[in-house]
Amino acid sequence: MQLKMKSTEKQSALSPPPYFDLGIYHRLINTDSEDTQTWFDRGLIWIYGFNHEEAAKCFEKAIAADEGCAMAHWGLALALGPNYNKPWDAFDQEEKTINLKRTHDAAMKAKKLAASALPVERALINALQSRYPQEIPTPDFSEWNKQYAEAMEPVYKEFIQDLDVAALYADALMNLTPWALWDRRTGKPTPGSRVLEAKDVLERTFSTDEGLRHPGLLHCYIHLMEMSSTPEKALTIADRLPGLVPDSGHLLHMPSHLDIMCGDYRRAIASNTAAILADEKFVAREGPLNFYSLYRTHNYHFRIYAAMFSGQSKIALESVAQIETSFPEELLRIKSPPMADWLEGILSMWVHVFIRFGRWQDLIDLELPKDQELYCVTTAMAHYGKGVSFAATGNIAEAEKERALFLEAVNRVPGSRTIFANKCIDILAVAGAMLDGELAYRQGNIDLAFEELRRSIALDDDLPYDEPWGWMQPTRHAYGALLLEQGRVEEAVAVYSADLGMDNTIPRALQHPNNVWGLHGYHECLLKLGRTAEARILAPQLKLALAVADVPIKSSCFCRLNTLG
Repeated sequence: MQLKMKSTEKQSALSPPPYFDLGIYHRLINTDSEDTQTWFDRGLIWIYGFNHEEAAKCFEKAIAADEGCAMAHWGLALALGPNYNKPWDAFDQEEKTINLKRTHDAAMKAKKLAASALPVERALINALQSRYPQEIPTPDFSEWNKQYAEAMEPVYKEFIQDLDVAALYADALMNLTPWALWDRRTGKPTPGSRVLEAKDVLERTFSTDEGLRHPGLLHCYIHLMEMSSTPEKALTIADRLPGLVPDSGHLLHMPSHLDIMCGDYRRAIASNTAAILADEKFVAREGPLNFYSLYRTHNYHFRIYAAMFSGQSKIALESVAQIETSFPEELLRIKSPPMADWLEGILSMWVHVFIRFGRWQDLIDLELPKDQELYCVTTAMAHYGKGVSFAATGNIAEAEKERALFLEAVNRVPGSRTIFANKCIDILAVAGAMLDGELAYRQGNIDLAFEELRRSIALDDDLPYDEPWGWMQPTRHAYGALLLEQGRVEEAVAVYSADLGMDNTIPRALQHPNNVWGLHGYHECLLKLGRTAEARILAPQLKLALAVADVPIKSSCFCRLNTLG
């Protein structure tokens, strides 16, 4: 693997058409075709940037220029298969059937051509056969992942200095337990996880300048460390990633996974703003009707999340509006892969933002979707938001009606509907507990209200790890605010301390350092309890957070109506 500027002396007579700026990445392969080499490099960098559809197109063009290039077929097989964000079980049946045949055929074609390949290429091609051993589905795809990781181990040991081999081996190890590398409650590897081996592989490469400039290695390391108990240890590695692949929106976005965990919300907004701009170039060329649209929504989703934590309502509202205009309904109606199952839930972000910033009338006025079957999650969330709004404004009768409509809408949400790592029905269970708590509170049943809010916290905490978290506004923020409204300051200070990660009473992945809402609540509690020395220590941190917010922060949740006591 080489990272250097490509020579212009050997360009083909017909230069490639204008394309995206993918930086200087280059891996020399065994081909006499300059076009094949160019498209191979592009394909592999798109794999490292998780744009697998575009990667497959690049490898197809590499094959068209040199049918006999074994590595071009290897790349096509790699691009069409499972990945960290989309394991085989996430493919729908039609897509799985088609891709199983295509991956198996491409891997077999690469093997037939491998005699003339370089030694490392033959090793990679042979290992890939374990990933696609047959054309028909298996009851347990995890066995194929395990066989592939085992096959990659000797390749890594033989070619230990090859940075691409290291990236591919680490990726194979991480795909044994995708999004479950660490037990977030203990901080130790989950059963079956080989995360410590992957960590060693990646960190070994960072001893070289070339390793610190390899997009695939840097990308893997962010995912590896983000849900660990020490995500901050990867910050300086993530700092190396921006700019390496200028037009890869996903790679521009990736450092924000760590920024969010470490409470740097302004930086997370900046990273995702840059990613959105890069992805606009991709849409201009390729259009919105592709699976990469999921990654594009992720940037908006992330920017909303960071803006909510920092109290920046304008950015949050702008971002949800951009989601609506950037993703046409035609995209949701694609059946294979079923894009509605992947994307529709994200369109409900309006509700989270309106509740976060106390825009009760906007929620009450929010129009329901016309096609409530297609927009089933959005419909359920709208009824939740309206119920909370009516409760907060004292209209209990209407709040109760919305609660009944919410429950009916939840029953129409299929189990296949997700928001990244979370099932929407699990996210809506948090909404149900929140709504019950808010309604009981405004009905004057304080004990029941707090019981329901504690239930919402437990459901929120038990959601599978994801970034952004499945539930966008921490449930502790409403609980702490209403505890303060009731004068239960000792209980509230413990809630805010946990939320901010001041005491490690909850796992690292559930903490939200530096968020303005938690800081305000904690500081208010310290003053009420007479802990003035601690309050003075916290004051500069709160002052900085308040300076960023564009709304008055008087409580950790707008559901608290009495903020003067």
